[in-house]
Amino acid sequence: MALLEVERLSKNYFVGGVPVAGIRDITFSINSGEFVAIMGPSGSGKSTLLHILGLLERPSAGTYRFDSQDVNQLSDDQLADIRNKEIGFVFQSFDLLPRTSVYDNVVLPLIYAGVAPGRRRSIVEEVIRSVGLAHRLEYNSMSLSGGEKQRVAIARAISNNPKMILADEPTGNLDSQSGGLVMQSLQQLNKAGHTVLLVTHESYTAGYASRILYIKDGMLEREETNLTPHMAEEFKK
Repeated sequence: MALLEVERLSKNYFVGGVPVAGIRDITFSINSGEFVAIMGPSGSGKSTLLHILGLLERPSAGTYRFDSQDVNQLSDDQLADIRNKEIGFVFQSFDLLPRTSVYDNVVLPLIYAGVAPGRRRSIVEEVIRSVGLAHRLEYNSMSLSGGEKQRVAIARAISNNPKMILADEPTGNLDSQSGGLVMQSLQQLNKAGHTVLLVTHESYTAGYASRILYIKDGMLEREETNLTPHMAEEFKK
């Protein structure tokens, strides 16, 4: 079953009064439980597409349906509610709160979602354990390594048990060993049933996905099925 469907999706910006196409006439769908990579060079339109799929921007034309809901028909408040409860974001720069504990970073989406205080601790402990950082729960986030920070970001992204994890260049700031641990976490989440959408310019990282969409000059150039995805342990080789 399709979790998201985009049909003839376009996004235009105006620079000095002149329209500039971010993406043009893109059509594809992603099924629940898939691991899909969106790949392309800088300036290809990946970021624009990412913002639309993550409900951070609206398209200029075309249709985007998330979980059977037409995004264009939803209010800003409804989109914000879906972002908080149904989509987990993992960014290249981690975006952790400085000078606060791992626990405080991961619990934040639960607070926004109105989860009862009595339930928050057990949820945070569970998701932190799932990324292998149970021993870092009370550590200051600034004292962690880059790979640990990204795994905390993944734990934060899954704290509300979202339907889709949107990872934007999650290994871009990491060495190969730390990147391997991050990819292992994403693979494990996918095997547990989460839909994972990975945005990357790295062909090897994209090779962990079962399907790869190639974006060029704002358009979907082609897509490929990857019958033999990499195993996370290979990342460091």
